[in-house]
Amino acid sequence: MTQQAMDQTWFDQLQENMVEWRRHLHKNPEISFQESKTAAFVADKLESWGLDVRRQVGGHGVVGTIRGAKPGPVVMLRADMDALPIQDEKECEYRSTVDGAMHACGHDGHTSVLLGTAYYYSLNRDELEGEIRFLFQPAEELLPGGAVNVIKDGVLEGVEVIYGIHLWTPFSVGTAASCAGPLMAAADDFYIEIAGKGGHGGMPQSTNDSVVAGSALVMQLQSIVSRSVDPLSPAVLTVGTIEGGSAQNIIAETCRLSGTIRTFDEQTRTVMKERLHEVTELTAATYGTSAKIRYIMGYPPVVNDAREAARFFKEAKPVFGEGNVQEAPKLMPAEDFAYYLERVPGCFMFVGAGNPAKGAIYPHHHPKFDFDEDAMINAVRLFIAMSTGYAAECKEGAING
Repeated sequence: MTQQAMDQTWFDQLQENMVEWRRHLHKNPEISFQESKTAAFVADKLESWGLDVRRQVGGHGVVGTIRGAKPGPVVMLRADMDALPIQDEKECEYRSTVDGAMHACGHDGHTSVLLGTAYYYSLNRDELEGEIRFLFQPAEELLPGGAVNVIKDGVLEGVEVIYGIHLWTPFSVGTAASCAGPLMAAADDFYIEIAGKGGHGGMPQSTNDSVVAGSALVMQLQSIVSRSVDPLSPAVLTVGTIEGGSAQNIIAETCRLSGTIRTFDEQTRTVMKERLHEVTELTAATYGTSAKIRYIMGYPPVVNDAREAARFFKEAKPVFGEGNVQEAPKLMPAEDFAYYLERVPGCFMFVGAGNPAKGAIYPHHHPKFDFDEDAMINAVRLFIAMSTGYAAECKEGAING
């Protein structure tokens, strides 16, 4: 079948297939670093379509490769496969059958979209210029992130450009968004233990109260963004937990805090880390306590290549319509697609998947999360448009000329 013969009826059938795959994956989620059955499902389908398949890439990763009949560039398309440790609270036929695990971020849809794109190209080898690698990545949701290990396994060797898509329910189905430069934040985590001197709740003068010190620290940490960071550089510091004490009349020996920091550039990221250490140590000392800090550098920011972001706006408009392609705002969630973009030019793109009429109203990582499955065929068309557009520009000599 040629590309010209693939009319709307063909894409309608592909959509039905993707819905079937997606619902199978939704019923059978596997959390980060445990995606063995998901990987086998993916690899078996790719092999049945005649792709060269590499299994166990960086853990449970799968790479399928199609080499076209015509010379051209090496393009990589990526999807993530892992689910989250969340109990599925939806009432639907395809709800998770695994206790305590569900696809609450759309990775089942991402996997199905990339499978659909691979199937499309498996039927269009004769017209394909160059090579396309389909990367099904494990463990996006959990540090250190699956991207680190698959990169170590050499998946980017020879790759000239990489594209990724996230089905995104905050944007309405039928829309798409991205931007040049920083798109998603770096995400760092901190864990603090304050050690004081415990004692009787009625005799505070003989203690060093770790809970008072921890409470003061929560407030002092908020001053970092407002007084140490350039107001034009977005940053977030959130204390997510505070824990201390065992009874109402006992002054606690220790108090523990944890939180997250989100930034978009390395300078701000460094300032936040350094100031957190300084403020924590000084605040603890003020209350006669001491502090131990464990600071985990997470994913770097997702920074899109300017040329490839421009390609997104060019290629997405015929797919979605002129008024449905948007400049994405900076988003504080993190994504380990950032590691690929540090090494290879590319673009990370959002495809709208929200639809109140279908119950797709809950945020990502919510127990009732779902998305409008019509978004999947839009994502396939966008992957095809980006890949074809890049190959055409290479052929004209505008890239690597």
